[in-house]
Amino acid sequence: MDIYINSYKTISIGGLDIWITDTIRSSWIIMGILIVFAIIVRIKIRKFKEVPTGFQNVVEGIVELFDWYLRTSAGEKLMFLGNWFFAVFLFILLSNVGGAVPGFRPPTADWSMTGMLAIVTFIMIQVMGVWFRKGEYISSFFQPVFLFAPLNIIGELARPISLSFRLFGNMLSGLVMMTLIYYVAPVAVHFIIPVPLHAFFDIFYGVLQTYIFCTLSLSFISAASQVTD
Repeated sequence: MDIYINSYKTISIGGLDIWITDTIRSSWIIMGILIVFAIIVRIKIRKFKEVPTGFQNVVEGIVELFDWYLRTSAGEKLMFLGNWFFAVFLFILLSNVGGAVPGFRPPTADWSMTGMLAIVTFIMIQVMGVWFRKGEYISSFFQPVFLFAPLNIIGELARPISLSFRLFGNMLSGLVMMTLIYYVAPVAVHFIIPVPLHAFFDIFYGVLQTYIFCTLSLSFISAASQVTD
C-alpha cells in the first residue's frame, strides 16, 4: 500500500496534459463495475416477474430501501434527485470499501475527488434553493440584516469544504494507518493482523462515511429548498 498518488502516464489533448493517476485508474475500475452491473440489471429487468424471486428480489430491495432513505432524508418533492444520489452513493461506497482490496487506492482518499463531489452538491443546493424559493432564497443571504451577507456567504461556502474534507480526511487517515501497519508488521502476518483493521477502516468506516456524505448533502439541499412561512 502507498499513501502517495502515483502517476502512470500523461496524455496530451489540445495542449492540455492529463495525468493518469491512481485516483483516475481506481475511478475507472469502479465506474466499469457499476456500468456492467447496470447493463446486467437492464437485461434482467426484461424478465422480471410480478412475484419477485432471487436476483429480482435483491434489485427491488435495494431500490425500495434507497427510495425510503431519500424520502426520509430529503422529502417527497426532491425524489427526482434519486438517480443522481443513488449513483453517487454506490460510487462512494465502492470507493471506500475498495480500500480492503490489495493494491487498490480509494479515489475518496484524494481530495480532488471528494472536492468535486462536494462542489456538485454545492451547485445543487443553490439551484434547488432558487428553484423552489426564488427571490426568498437569495434574500436569505442578507438576513437578519444586510451587514450579515458576507458571513452568510462564507457559511455557505464552508459547506462544500467541510463535506469534502470530512470524507477525504477519514478515508486518507485509514489509508495512512493501514500503510504504516503493513510497513511495521512482519510479512508473515500480513494476512492475519490487517484483516480486522481493514474491516474497521475500509468496511465499517467506508459505509459510515458514505452514509454521512449523502445524508448531509441531501439535508443541505432539502433545507435550501424549504419555503419559510
